[in-house]
Amino acid sequence: MKNKMILLVEDNAGDEALTLRAFKKNNIVNEVVVVRDGVEALDYLFATGSFAERGPQPMPQVILLDLKLPKLDGLDVLRQIRATESTRRLPVVIFTSSSEEEDMIKSYDLGANSYVRKPIQFDQFLSATNQLGMYWLLLNETAQAK
Repeated sequence: MKNKMILLVEDNAGDEALTLRAFKKNNIVNEVVVVRDGVEALDYLFATGSFAERGPQPMPQVILLDLKLPKLDGLDVLRQIRATESTRRLPVVIFTSSSEEEDMIKSYDLGANSYVRKPIQFDQFLSATNQLGMYWLLLNETAQAK
């Protein structure tokens, strides 16, 4: 499980810290790469911009994608992930505080694998991140890109 990396796309410093703290508390020791806007997320995935030196591998085991992001919102990021052969099959979990049904519908229409609302209470947040980690890092099997 250690070599399976998580890409966290989160612009809110408080939510980022809470997510990282919850992973640590749940003994999820995987590398977590944090990017803070939609453009940076795509730069990471496609090894462009500030991540051009990274190369196209490794890809994350799962992407936790917030919807309300600066520069390029989460739905546009998801649209580009699904439109590109090398990233099309990456598991994308929308991890957001949005309770808008339209956001959930659009996310699934664009190919999200899951939609999770961030719980307000820390104990619920802890439980949600534990379940996300266990499922996406241990149980789920991903298909390789073509």
